[in-house]
Amino acid sequence: MRKLISRLALRALLAAVFSVPPAIAFAQQESTRLDVPFVPTPMPVVDAMLELGEVGAEDILYDLGSGDGRIVVQAAKRFGTQGTGVDLDPERISEARARAAAADVEDRARFMQADLFEFDFSDATVVTMYLLPSVNLKLRPRILDELQPGTRIVSNSFDMGDWEPDKTRQVGMNTVYLWVVPAKVAGDWAWTVENGESNHEYRVSLQQEYQQVGGRAFIDGEPARLEEAYLEGDALRLAIASPDGSEPVRFEGRLEDGRLVGVVRSEEQEVAWRAEPVSSDQG
Repeated sequence: MRKLISRLALRALLAAVFSVPPAIAFAQQESTRLDVPFVPTPMPVVDAMLELGEVGAEDILYDLGSGDGRIVVQAAKRFGTQGTGVDLDPERISEARARAAAADVEDRARFMQADLFEFDFSDATVVTMYLLPSVNLKLRPRILDELQPGTRIVSNSFDMGDWEPDKTRQVGMNTVYLWVVPAKVAGDWAWTVENGESNHEYRVSLQQEYQQVGGRAFIDGEPARLEEAYLEGDALRLAIASPDGSEPVRFEGRLEDGRLVGVVRSEEQEVAWRAEPVSSDQG
């Protein structure tokens, strides 16, 4: 019993000093199990997570591994957000529901006892979490494949491996990470822009790694300069210029029903454009 108490005390000390879940310090190997000791997120970190994720009244928030419910309740109190907390521990679920009742936000904060890997959170616009690194990595494919582009992911203390965050914020010893789920825009796209009496055919061949985009561009079948390719959520910006040094034409669009739709900007005009996907062996 004395050894057990000492071990638990040391876990608590490590958690307080290093601000990480104490299970990590003692895990024999990294695990995706979610039944780790509960370590509450400090309220300044909670507020920073909500602010970095730009949480608002129109959002649908899911907190994965919600513990005592403080993130969901705080979002409901501050912003009127509809939120759902998901946790395996029935004691934490009861505690979270009591917290929501005390804050009078039961109509906007619900809590579900469930397995994160079986629970459907695909309608989220914001996801918050404070989990083990291996759990983040196991959830990453679902986040990228099931959530809508533009969904914000906010994590306390732990990253997503080689998926670089869009933003970070330091709060004391805690790092808060933000990712925006990117649309899938890799592939070949073609479109035509009318300019007075002349038309120009544009084509890009895009490669993508998470939100990082690059590739090649062509104008009227000739190689062109792809000066910018920037993706945030479902919004894509492209700047394409002829090799002769002329000013680039700037395209701003969003992925809608498998097409890129938006406006093209140049010194002379601002008109609508729509790019269609094409196979790589098309002309």
